[in-house]
Amino acid sequence: MESSVHPSVDFFLGATTPAGFKGYFAPLRREPGMQLVLLKSGPGCGKSTLMKRLARAAQDKGEPIQRIHCASDPDSLDGVVFLRQKRAIIDATAPHVVEPEAPGADERVLSLYHTIDADALHPHKDEVTALFARNQLLRSRAARYVASAGSLLLDSRRAEACSANFEKVRRYVKRLCTRLLPRTEEMGSEELRLLSAITPKGEVFYQGTVQALADKCILFRDDYGAVSRLLLELIRAEALARGYHIITCPCAMHPEDKIDHIIIPSLRLAFLTDNRWHPVRLSAAQTVRCSRFVDRENLSACRARLRFNERAAAELLEQACALMAQAKSCHDELETYYRTVVDFAQVDAAAAQCMELFGVG
Repeated sequence: MESSVHPSVDFFLGATTPAGFKGYFAPLRREPGMQLVLLKSGPGCGKSTLMKRLARAAQDKGEPIQRIHCASDPDSLDGVVFLRQKRAIIDATAPHVVEPEAPGADERVLSLYHTIDADALHPHKDEVTALFARNQLLRSRAARYVASAGSLLLDSRRAEACSANFEKVRRYVKRLCTRLLPRTEEMGSEELRLLSAITPKGEVFYQGTVQALADKCILFRDDYGAVSRLLLELIRAEALARGYHIITCPCAMHPEDKIDHIIIPSLRLAFLTDNRWHPVRLSAAQTVRCSRFVDRENLSACRARLRFNERAAAELLEQACALMAQAKSCHDELETYYRTVVDFAQVDAAAAQCMELFGVG
């Protein structure tokens, strides 16, 4: 199922969450008919550059793709999904290590380790090892700040839940889906992607992807998340039951139990959560204020608690982003060691091989 031929279809497939790094690379390989090319190499050895070349070549040929960005460095790619071909190339190294389950049959491994001159790198073993360790330490510290922020935001969600009229939410979704999602004879299907993530640049939200894939958007303005959580859960179940292929985008802060966005490409329709962490600015969108489903008087008793949670979570996430930026600087320093010992002529040869494999050469 194609999503779009628009050049700016961008997602994440992994992010730092309150539970640590959460990746959706395994669900990608489970998508029906999907075949993966697993790219292996060290930092600064040309993985992202190779995938960017593939993406540009595919774009030039009108091939519908999704660019998968790295949450640790949104300017780098972690993968490219070729929608028409049902194939993808992904960075299969840490922190999202992917190993083949059926080598050759279901996955291909493209290793670039042979392009590294190990003899030239070995004298720098201590520096390289120390940088890898420091990078991991900084990422772990950032994850603890994200976890603390996540706890506060979960507390706010639970406070809102105590004041929400969930039966009213259910009735609203039934009416909404009857109006917008006519039943089909197809089997519903789903792909999991992240539209936003906490990154060294702050909270990044790919609004351009929504504009590429949808003409009609329903925005659920929800500061605390309890109402939008149920709204999106019910809409997801209805969309699948009515036979649609959907792109489900979990919340980067609570990916295990909260959906933030759902896109239905065949209808050019998106349901989006709009809040201070990823504000949505779409002039033609229909906005639904989730406060209509909440007893505001009851919720007002928690106002001081909610304000504290929001301020504290914002400061914690700011610190997390600063630590991620330090980790990125550490990673950049690692790359300087590797770049000097890589045979980029061999990397170029591997890129040409990939161009042929994906038919974009």
